[in-house]
Amino acid sequence: MTTFHKGSRVKGQGAKGSDSSTLDPGPMTLAPFISFTKGAIDVLIDKSDNILTAEGLKDIDREGILRTSERMAADGLRVLCIAMRNWDRLPDDMSPDNVETGLTILGLTGMMDPPREEAKDAVAMCKSAGIKPVMITGDHPITAREIAKRLGILESDSGAIITGRELEKLTLEEFEEKVEHIRVYARVAPEQKIKIVKALQDKGEFVAMTGDGVNDAPALKRADIGIAMGITGTDVSKEASHMILLDDNFATIVKAVREGRKIYDNIRKFIKYLLTTNSGEIWTLFLAPLVGLPIPLLPIHILWINLVTDSLPALALSVEPAEGNVMARPPRHPKESIFAGGLGIHAIWVGLLMAGVVLFVQAWSINTGHAHWQTMVFTVLCLTQLGHVLAIRSEKQSLFTIGIFSNNYLLGAVVLTFILQMATIYVPALNPVFKTEPLTLNELALTLALSSVVFFAVEIEKLWKRSQVSR
Repeated sequence: MTTFHKGSRVKGQGAKGSDSSTLDPGPMTLAPFISFTKGAIDVLIDKSDNILTAEGLKDIDREGILRTSERMAADGLRVLCIAMRNWDRLPDDMSPDNVETGLTILGLTGMMDPPREEAKDAVAMCKSAGIKPVMITGDHPITAREIAKRLGILESDSGAIITGRELEKLTLEEFEEKVEHIRVYARVAPEQKIKIVKALQDKGEFVAMTGDGVNDAPALKRADIGIAMGITGTDVSKEASHMILLDDNFATIVKAVREGRKIYDNIRKFIKYLLTTNSGEIWTLFLAPLVGLPIPLLPIHILWINLVTDSLPALALSVEPAEGNVMARPPRHPKESIFAGGLGIHAIWVGLLMAGVVLFVQAWSINTGHAHWQTMVFTVLCLTQLGHVLAIRSEKQSLFTIGIFSNNYLLGAVVLTFILQMATIYVPALNPVFKTEPLTLNELALTLALSSVVFFAVEIEKLWKRSQVSR
């Protein structure tokens, strides 16, 4: 970048920063106009004729300057070169090609821009979640390597780094052969981001890209998830993006991934619960006549079960905390069915088990002469579903591991539903409404014991899943 100023008597001094070269040649008279240029040293050194030192103007020691720049970059500093040029009058051609030639280097300035403290933990969490973090920067490759190592993006000096110049020389086909192994892009122009996005997508990757400038807009639009910076981002980048990061913090993206996975898990649990419970009711009503039993439930019973068990407990699943391994799983495929992972099979076999328990209670009660058989059937079907909702709070972890009190909303919904169900049995005013009769203590104990069968069956299923993972 070049700026013009009117000449005057000035005292040359390097810019202050974390590391800088200081020039103090004493007062000097400049031309009527001077232009100052700042940029990358490897670019400006080819546009400069000499360097200003404490002893005056000298020929450029190219190797010495580059060694100094690399030493500063190795310390994680962002290095800028400052140069100037004298003008007797303002040039008619103000293009960079004309203005930024014949420069005099004033010095180098190193700026410390350390990563945020939470960024390293966020990168580590990305890796555990199967997300591959890639850094794209305009910094010097050595600076980029040092920062990437600090963050954990690169784990060794041998990690794959490519510069914008190297990227420009590669065809898309050649680049696609390497793209999955590259973790750092240095000295990259914003317009090259779209080439990176396209290459990753062609290799089957799902790409999220961040950006804030006007030139980033094409890459943000091409990415599967374009993320614009809400503070420093331009309006153009925000319009082209799919989401806007209000605090410009990479760690917030990782938190959003965690929250998204939790929400998706809870949606699956909600669907699993409703499909399974309704499956159990359908199987009960369908199979009873086939095995020679009377219809086990009255319409009021079905309405009550759907109203009570399919509402409060199901809604409470939506606030289930994230499972402990939610950020230790690989990403799911974007086209993966909601029934993947055995959800559909679970709904079928648990629904059949519910129906089997209910029909067993019905057949046993009728054959042993229990007059309250319909009340027992009604109660078992209701309480079985409560046991099921407690068991499916986690895909693999036992309820006793995650803690009964880790979701108080669900626990409260289960307790309230249990109390309401007991009220339909033992509150005399409700008996004629629900066509129920009070159960004896033995009948109630048998009902509670059989209602827990589904809970323990699902717990055994999760135990089997855990054993498969450990092998």
